[in-house]
Amino acid sequence: MQFKNPEILYALLLLIIPIIVHLFQLRRFEKVAFTNVQLLKSITIQTRKSSQIKKWLTLLTRMLLLACIIIAFAQPYQANTNSFNTKNETVIYLDNSFSMQAKGANGTLLNTAVQDLIEHMDENESISIFTNDLNFTNTSIKAVRNDLIGLSYSANQLDYDAIFLKGKKAFSKDKGSIKNFVLISDFQQKKDLLTLKKDSLVNYNLVQLNPTKTTNVSIDSLYISKTNVETLELTVRLGNQGDPIETLPVSLFEDDQLMAKSAVNIVNNAETIFTIPNNKAFNGTITIDDAHLNYDNTFYFNLDESEQIKVLAINEADADFLKKLYTNDEFDLTMVNFDELNYNSLVNQNLIILNQLKSIPNALITALNSFSEDGGSLLIIPSNTSDLDSYNQLFNNYSLPNYSSKISAEKRITKINFSHPLLNNVFDKSVDNFQYPKVNTYYNLASPTGASILSFEDNSAFLSQVNNAYAFSAALDEENSNFQNSPLIVPVLYNIGKQSLKVSRLYYAVGTKNTIDITTTLLQDDILKLERAETSIVPLQQTFSHKVQLTTDEYPNSAGIFDVKNKDEIVKHLSYNYNRNESLLTYMNLSQTLNSKINTSVATAIDTIKSTTNVNELWKWFVIFAVAFLIIEMLILKFLK
Repeated sequence: MQFKNPEILYALLLLIIPIIVHLFQLRRFEKVAFTNVQLLKSITIQTRKSSQIKKWLTLLTRMLLLACIIIAFAQPYQANTNSFNTKNETVIYLDNSFSMQAKGANGTLLNTAVQDLIEHMDENESISIFTNDLNFTNTSIKAVRNDLIGLSYSANQLDYDAIFLKGKKAFSKDKGSIKNFVLISDFQQKKDLLTLKKDSLVNYNLVQLNPTKTTNVSIDSLYISKTNVETLELTVRLGNQGDPIETLPVSLFEDDQLMAKSAVNIVNNAETIFTIPNNKAFNGTITIDDAHLNYDNTFYFNLDESEQIKVLAINEADADFLKKLYTNDEFDLTMVNFDELNYNSLVNQNLIILNQLKSIPNALITALNSFSEDGGSLLIIPSNTSDLDSYNQLFNNYSLPNYSSKISAEKRITKINFSHPLLNNVFDKSVDNFQYPKVNTYYNLASPTGASILSFEDNSAFLSQVNNAYAFSAALDEENSNFQNSPLIVPVLYNIGKQSLKVSRLYYAVGTKNTIDITTTLLQDDILKLERAETSIVPLQQTFSHKVQLTTDEYPNSAGIFDVKNKDEIVKHLSYNYNRNESLLTYMNLSQTLNSKINTSVATAIDTIKSTTNVNELWKWFVIFAVAFLIIEMLILKFLK
């Protein structure tokens, strides 16, 4: 028991006064002669004894009465904390990711959490609440009740490190306050593990909400599996977590019109194929019916008229291998001899290849600089007889490593940068038993700079990249190298061509960085917008003479098909879908999580916090005891004879 005003307890010393009064009676008794009768003597003795008992009981009740009054004014209380005036702070993370759409015993997990917060939290208590996309700082349940009831699901879920960092920042810097951090989530199994470092200032309370069933069917992805002149086949992949389904309807819509419908038998995974027209704009939506998670029941995609990437090869050597790589279904390849080059044709290209030129004149260097500044990509393949000064002059403009000297010695290309954007999706795993290509003659690099995509066995670069410029350090003709016959040439040169114009894909993922090139010409001060229904977004964009490069990251933050507009003109369509990471309903086992308290409901967590912060004030009991002793004293005086 502790006291809010302990100094008042000094008043208990006053209890000595009634004791002194009782022990030292100031009243003197007068003797009165009376008949010496034995019976009367006995009565007198008995009366004196009863009077002494009555006085002692009265003294005791009065002292207890006075003590209770004094203690009541000292305001006693019981608490698990050391101070009556300790400040309590509560920060709550409420997970509103898509996995919280799963059904619990009382509805979706998110709705259950919201209702429990509203019912069990004191409505005027100061708290801070944050979700994956919203913040409510220093507020109360009463103030944010409607916001919580109308809370929507978020496509972007914070990782655990970000949650802890954000939660700690929401607390004050007062080291004497009690800080309670509550995490409400289903704690879905993810790559990043949940580890809590011991913190003397923060009490962690984890609330894991579990669905009644871990069952879900989702549309995972789609791709074009076959194409011809008139039609193409669209393959849709589906995933199932739960019992096998004999007949799952899958629908294809164009805009709002039903175009086709199929049914699949699905155990774990399944595919279904739709046939749609080729070389025609198609804004498509795939839908399924599943009652568990709603966000992954719809998949958006679109096809615009095919757009070819323009490639210009300037040659002073055989270039037939380029024709095999840059086919006319995706590329518009132009082959020209160096002495027949028309400089005006450079402007409209996406990729220019210098194929084994002996020398690069200043006029071409100047034209290539302008071409690259306008967003074009450049690939340089040297000759065995290259003029190093002219090449290095070009390389200096791009910060590419200079050629220092020519070395005539066989050398193998053994190092592959699997993490480079050109190759990161080409190989399933790192290869170490590869039949590596080789060169007979190569150029030493004076000062290696940029990224090495392919390297020799001594780690010197065979193919380097700086921004949108690529350069080999050896000629690729068959007399000097067998690289043309190597499997590496296909992904390397093909992806260089594909990345020179970032043609829009069937769909993009919400919340990831995407770079898209829109082939259009804008007037000064014009901008492109993304529009869908009442949503209008101005993405980050860079304007070139023949294209506009869009970069989308945090926005759009919702799935759907967006119109790319220049004023009122629709230039293109872009489709965005939510990431399917949360479709798999597997959850963490928090029993091994240290430095925290694990709860199965929000109500339990709130009661835990209250039990550590509630103050049980006892002064009312001492007032009651004082009244009781007063009544006891009155009864003693009245009835005890």
